[in-house]
Amino acid sequence: MGRLWGLMMHVLLLCLFEVESSNAQSTVGSARALDGLLQDYAYRAFDDRPRTGISFDGVVPSNLTGIKVSAMRLRSGSLRNRGVESYKEFEIPTGVTETPYVERLVLVYQNLGNWSVVYYPLPGYTYLSPVLGLLAYDAFNLSATNLPELDIRTSANPILIHFTDVKSLPLGSIAKCVSIDLNGSINFSNLISSNVCSTMEQGHFSIVVESIAPSPAPISLPPTSGGGGPSPGKASHGKSNTKVWIIVGSVLGGLALIVLLGLLVLWAQKFKQRNTMQQMEKAAEAGETLHMTSVGDTKAPAAMVTRTQPILESEYVP
Repeated sequence: MGRLWGLMMHVLLLCLFEVESSNAQSTVGSARALDGLLQDYAYRAFDDRPRTGISFDGVVPSNLTGIKVSAMRLRSGSLRNRGVESYKEFEIPTGVTETPYVERLVLVYQNLGNWSVVYYPLPGYTYLSPVLGLLAYDAFNLSATNLPELDIRTSANPILIHFTDVKSLPLGSIAKCVSIDLNGSINFSNLISSNVCSTMEQGHFSIVVESIAPSPAPISLPPTSGGGGPSPGKASHGKSNTKVWIIVGSVLGGLALIVLLGLLVLWAQKFKQRNTMQQMEKAAEAGETLHMTSVGDTKAPAAMVTRTQPILESEYVP
């Protein structure tokens, strides 16, 4: 029974781990799908003859209202030698290079607004500013969609992010910069000033503070394609919790069934052993039955057949 209980707990832990891993992968996957969608709407902002170094604001679908997106086309050499003094909240220094090399590239700016916590939940932390994104793409075809990101990095001075929409810092709390790369890895660092963070590469950035109360569980992510826009709410959150409880309930039900089967097997084994012992006891007590005969006023056992017939001694006299 001890081994059976250990096996049950091992299976339950594995199932819970799979649920958490599935939720984490779902969050990263939905954020990456949003990046691809915003790249499409950012490229649509360009006119027939887009000017280099000018920011063009895009328009997102109604189901993503609150998100802002812009695009700026640059020559690779100009970005490396001159940088960009001001692109929305980003200040890009000289020395920025991209991999693989392209002749022209597009810098896509994202401001996720009230959708920040939906696509980038940080349990235990509260956002003081919206999540801002800076991603680079090839500018060869401005009508292309689902483009892979270029890997842009600065070799000397960092890229600065001047956050303009920052909430008041709670009393006694310390604000931190947070950066999230394209793989979902999270890195915390100190602010350069009250509203300025820095980075050496592209990604998503914000200012956060540790939550005083326990952070609520991340809500389910909304769809990133067309249709009426759902707002982050209790319905999606309830569906996520229901799915988790269904999985956990199924696991517990299966474990209970295993326990019942184990008990049934043990009972069957004991019943078989008891039946065998009874049969052996009956066999030991069984023997040849002697017939009883009356001798005077008493009864005594008597054999039905004698093996040796009695012979008179006179029969041996010659």
